[in-house]
Amino acid sequence: MAKVTCKKRPDQAPGRPREFDPDRALDAALKVFWSRGYEGASLSELTRAMKISKPSLYAAFGDKAALFRKVVDRYVREQSVAWEHVLAGQSARIAVEKILTAAADSLTSASGPHGCLLVQAALSCTKESDCIKKELAARRADSELLLRARLQQAKSEGELPPGLDVSALSRFYSTVLRGMSVEASGGATRADLQNVIDFAMKAWPA
Repeated sequence: MAKVTCKKRPDQAPGRPREFDPDRALDAALKVFWSRGYEGASLSELTRAMKISKPSLYAAFGDKAALFRKVVDRYVREQSVAWEHVLAGQSARIAVEKILTAAADSLTSASGPHGCLLVQAALSCTKESDCIKKELAARRADSELLLRARLQQAKSEGELPPGLDVSALSRFYSTVLRGMSVEASGGATRADLQNVIDFAMKAWPA
């Protein structure tokens, strides 16, 4: 991932033994950041959702920015595993369509916030949180690199035309994916996103 240097608040010294499950606490924090954005998520909301006190949050995770980074690490790790699984063992075209389809299902699911964490959290960042915004952009770029590598492989195997600009194609589908996230957060339905996917796949190089 591209390195982004930010000022960090030192973690506080640990106090009493933890009386909570760190993984569950991170999952709870993820939902708050996902639905409220980085700046929109207050420490009060986070601690209430995580069911811990502020001193416990600082002792276990650091400050708000450090907590957010841990949440993003967890989110990206799970997303990367899913992408790598889909991108392997099938044609690039089918893989891309499956990624878009799975994203449409997730983005409009009733079980969680709509939209993508890496997109939604960045939209609410102001100048004071510019470093977080840059970090999220770097994370999105990492995801695009996975896609670009698979498309480059498809090109070398003859699935894509030899003169194709792989970087432009990966950027196109990454932009479609992020646009779907924004649309979903604004109320787009699963059917709406399917229409986007159908048109996007018509752009696949013959």
